[in-house]
Amino acid sequence: MTAPLLSLHDLHVAFRLDRTQRAHAVRGVSFDIAPHRTVALVGESGSGKSVTAMSILNLLPDNAERSGRILFEGQDLLRATPKQLQGLRGRAIACVFQDPMGSLNPVLCIGDQLAEPLQLHLGLSRRAAWARAADLLAEVGLSEPKQRLHAWPHQLSGGQQQRVMIAMALACEPKLLIADEPTTALDVTVQRQILDLLARLKARHGMSLLFISHDLGLVAEIADEVVVMRHGQVR
Repeated sequence: MTAPLLSLHDLHVAFRLDRTQRAHAVRGVSFDIAPHRTVALVGESGSGKSVTAMSILNLLPDNAERSGRILFEGQDLLRATPKQLQGLRGRAIACVFQDPMGSLNPVLCIGDQLAEPLQLHLGLSRRAAWARAADLLAEVGLSEPKQRLHAWPHQLSGGQQQRVMIAMALACEPKLLIADEPTTALDVTVQRQILDLLARLKARHGMSLLFISHDLGLVAEIADEVVVMRHGQVR
């Protein structure tokens, strides 16, 4: 039997409100993600699904307290050092978030933002990183990719911005892609295009995908397995 790529065991997450009070967001969550599989984490707003996903790479505020185990290829990420987590972010585990405009840097062109992880994690020269960035934009379906490298984020539509974010996430060919409500801010037609794109890229790159959504009908079309959360627990 193939070992899971990622395993969450009895994960608890609470946020310190003061010296004595805690707000408990996640209570004893456990699930596995196998290699090359798509797991959907589904729940209403406030159910704890995004907190669960952001716990994986500790993308949480400083007042968050986590316990349990999060195993990625056998390494417990709850006990990883900041340097170890930095090495995993973007390279082995990448994220795409709900609001692409909020994630893109408004004062850097698309090419510079795509080239940065390629230079940081893969050691590419600026010229090689820009050439690879154009290939990535083509792969996610943006027309005239070389010209798009010189565009500013505000010059792109919401769907185009999300394609850029997916290209950035794929830059270092991660083993796991976390997609946190990536279609929520998009219209229905563009939602379908992004879902189809994620499914194709997952198959082409042999990734695993953790897809977070409040829409059970939506994830039924993309997920191999569905984990439903309510009030911080798996139901």
